[in-house]
Amino acid sequence: MKSKLILGDGLLGTELAKQTGWDFISRKKDDIDFTDFTSYREYIKDYDEIINCIAYTNTYDTEKDTHWNVNYKSVADLVTLCNILDKKLIHISTDYIYTNSKEEASEDDVPVHCQNWYGYTKLLADGYIQLKSNNFLLLRGTHKKEPFTYDSAWSNQVGNFDYVSTMSEIIVKVINKDCKGIYNIGTQTKSMYELAKKTKLDVKCDKNQPVNVPKNITMNLDKLRRVIQ
Repeated sequence: MKSKLILGDGLLGTELAKQTGWDFISRKKDDIDFTDFTSYREYIKDYDEIINCIAYTNTYDTEKDTHWNVNYKSVADLVTLCNILDKKLIHISTDYIYTNSKEEASEDDVPVHCQNWYGYTKLLADGYIQLKSNNFLLLRGTHKKEPFTYDSAWSNQVGNFDYVSTMSEIIVKVINKDCKGIYNIGTQTKSMYELAKKTKLDVKCDKNQPVNVPKNITMNLDKLRRVIQ
């Protein structure tokens, strides 16, 4: 059995650790700094697979340097470190990189980011991993907090997003199948409002989605279905 280590204890990292019992390290628990690979190098050397759940996810924040340092430069350092130590890198990306691509984009379609620093730096990291990593699994999707936390939800944003518990179950299945390469992950296409209604019955339907928020981030999930059916 290959040993696994989760980087990060945010929404996704915490749920993955809860479902699997896999070890995890984080800034809060272990005082690691993801922008300084020397702070976590000793932690990862004894594991076979490194699952990176660390990202700066304040999607519409205009702080370029934070997005750049966490979502791209630090991932590039992690790729180098995993190559040196002969570790498999499992990286959590995002469906937002398909914002300006085709609807129901497949892993082979050209991703086009959502015109903000979050989407841009996540896309750069995807490309770097594909170019430089010796052994990787790249997972694109979105996980939401459960139950839905807002009073209203957009009815005109559609995608394959789902709650973190469901997305974590999918991630675990793909990891345990020892998959490699790029995988779109998610569930059936739905609006954010439809997802919200599953856990918050009184959520209001909002049709006034801000212009800078992606409306269609649907993905083709055929590759995923072939693995976890």
